[in-house]
Amino acid sequence: MEWYRFIIFGKVQGVFYRKFVSQSMMKKQFKGYIQNLDDGTVEVVAEVFDDDFDTFMSILNEGSPTSSVEDIRYEIIHDADFRTDGFEIRYK
Repeated sequence: MEWYRFIIFGKVQGVFYRKFVSQSMMKKQFKGYIQNLDDGTVEVVAEVFDDDFDTFMSILNEGSPTSSVEDIRYEIIHDADFRTDGFEIRYK
């Protein structure tokens, strides 16, 4: 299990992307959060097990019916100090 930080590029703000992704993540029992960033991207920080990585990426790529994901970049967070019991939408 690793903590990851994902940045999603494309038409992902104002198209119910966060709501769709958070609901899908909760159904699969992933833990983490999703939030809009000021530059028009979306950030996801989540705990992902190796066996679940492809499923996780599939949810991020699919998004809502009106969103359009162009690219996803990610990194492992080695010193993650974030704890949650579920998956939440954060607002700045």
